[in-house]
Amino acid sequence: MHRDTDDPLQSPVQYLKSVGPRRAEDLATAGLRTVEDLLLSLPRRYEDRARLTPIGSLRLDERTAVTGEILSCGLRSTRRRGFRIVELVIQDDSGTVRATFLNQSFLKDVFTPHAHVVLFGKIERRRAGGLQLTNPDYELLPAADDDGEEGLIHTGRIVPVYEKLGNLTPKLRRRVAYGALQRLPDDVPEPLPDEIRRRLELPTRAVAFRDAHFPPTGCSVEALNAFRTPAQRRLVFEEFFFFQLGLALRRREAATITKPRTIRVDDRIRRAALAVLPFRLTSDQRQALKDIVSDLQRPHPMNRLLQGDVGSGKTIVALLAALVAMENQLQVAVMSPTEILAEQHYLTLTRLLAPSRFDAVLLTGTMPAAERRMASAHLESGAAQLVVGTHALVQEAVRFKTLGLVIIDEQHRFGVMQRATLRSKGHEPDVLVMTATPIPRTLALTAYGDLESSEIRELPPGRQAVRTTVRPDGERAETYALIERELDGGRQAYVVCPLVEESAKSDLSAATDMAEHLGRKVFSGRRVALLHGRMKRAERDGIMHDFAAGHIDVLVATTVIEVGIDVPNATVMLVDHAERFGLAQLHQLRGRVGRGPAQAHCVLMYHAPLSDQARARLDALASTDDGFEVAERDLELRGPGDFFGTRQSGLPVFRVGDVIRDHRVMDDARRAAFAWLDGGAGADVDLRAVRDGWAVRYGLVGVG
Repeated sequence: MHRDTDDPLQSPVQYLKSVGPRRAEDLATAGLRTVEDLLLSLPRRYEDRARLTPIGSLRLDERTAVTGEILSCGLRSTRRRGFRIVELVIQDDSGTVRATFLNQSFLKDVFTPHAHVVLFGKIERRRAGGLQLTNPDYELLPAADDDGEEGLIHTGRIVPVYEKLGNLTPKLRRRVAYGALQRLPDDVPEPLPDEIRRRLELPTRAVAFRDAHFPPTGCSVEALNAFRTPAQRRLVFEEFFFFQLGLALRRREAATITKPRTIRVDDRIRRAALAVLPFRLTSDQRQALKDIVSDLQRPHPMNRLLQGDVGSGKTIVALLAALVAMENQLQVAVMSPTEILAEQHYLTLTRLLAPSRFDAVLLTGTMPAAERRMASAHLESGAAQLVVGTHALVQEAVRFKTLGLVIIDEQHRFGVMQRATLRSKGHEPDVLVMTATPIPRTLALTAYGDLESSEIRELPPGRQAVRTTVRPDGERAETYALIERELDGGRQAYVVCPLVEESAKSDLSAATDMAEHLGRKVFSGRRVALLHGRMKRAERDGIMHDFAAGHIDVLVATTVIEVGIDVPNATVMLVDHAERFGLAQLHQLRGRVGRGPAQAHCVLMYHAPLSDQARARLDALASTDDGFEVAERDLELRGPGDFFGTRQSGLPVFRVGDVIRDHRVMDDARRAAFAWLDGGAGADVDLRAVRDGWAVRYGLVGVG
């Protein structure tokens, strides 16, 4: 494994044939600046144009490629103003077929009679009879007297199909990639350790590039499109290997950092913990607490992820960890993503800490300036030992006397710089990252691969699984009857709506209108209240307090109640327009009920039409109450890019690999990277360069 300053892969793409300065700008916008960048941007799919289907043999609903001579191309108007259809007719020796392109008038000048074209798409039935392709991928073939090389690239073989980048068409990208590979020597620098590459029987980098872009004859198109060929697997493994090597280096470096104070646990601290403990811990909670306290007592800073389903009792575990730190004269900061969650945590922790000698303060962005200054002063002087807050905690004016433990709740909602800034306010503090959105294992190995992990899967004793049903809007009366029965039994209910007020762009029922309708017509004898994020803090606090105290029967709310509210007497959750919510969000909302001993219900009410993906989300939630299983299903439905919501969340963006599709390769790469580094085989590699390159490529993954 070595580096070469004359590496041809590092030459700028601008100097490749058919590129030039203007096209190089388009490539640079997509992050493709060097030949290596270009070759690591693999085709999005492959077509077997060596076996084109004769037009006379086309079958309905099959996806296939056909080629032929253009007989005619016309532009047809429709009843929709400004909407036109380009109609193309091509023929081969076996017959003719029509292709239509919707609202792409420019194609009228692209397709000229007697030119030859390749079309790829799904065969459909025309209303007037016969078969057609609608909006197929297309490619004009070079004339017979053009450069013969072109014919070997665009047809007569398995052809790579690339994503369009700016003005670079898939065909032009194919030509550029082919040109780059023609200039590539066989002895390009090999980044993978030789012993690993040989043991896993992976091809060389040069062979992998060539075969991944222009597969050899006989290669399986199905294997190519599933990314299972040796060439593709090698490039995926290489990317994952260096990512995991970076994680391993982070762990190794963390083990060299020493905390300024060593935390100790003795009988006095154990008695203090028992004094604030409101109930007996479950076995999962006890194990998680044991993991955390063991980390706290080590000389190196803790970096631990605590995963627990909604209602599993992470907060009490975090409180006991905080108590251990505070009993060792250290301060604790708890950072929450929203004000309402910070306020709820503050109220809960203040109540639980009442038997102790410690004081807590709240710090959020909307607090009056005088209150913020007072809270900050108490933290700086050490008069307050615990602070619960939002991103306001990372402001420069907030200083601590002895910050020793940082607890980050729902951490995927924070940017990496916010987490790093909060850590920097202490001197090598311990860090506990918590989430009630369980992280699928495939993502945990990437976004949190440098953290130790604990899980709380058990629900506290006496809890029952929430009964979840999916109902159409037409069954609203039956749902209201269910709520009425629960209210008759002295219980309470939530009704969740997506919006606060009507939008001209949306037909969703507004929470304000819903609250008025339910209060006047449906539950007229009941106490109905509205809660949403635009309310002032005092008003919001008052409504939450009244609901928790049983003074409100039905709370109509937006997703502001997604996390944080704990009302054991609430037994019904109606989510209106459930098809508009994400799976993880629905699971969080469901977690607001079922927090007491009584049977709870969650009704997911949808409005037609219901898309296949929305139906899959709702059915997935109804089929299980296990948050870890929900998370896996959510990942399958949405993909890793949307699971956490934003790039800043810390989820790395891979160029070649896909953490779902290639999860087994990620496992192999992790084992290989950690074993290789632990075995002392890293002497021939510049580990600093690996670490620095990793930081630039993936950002500060984990806790910052």
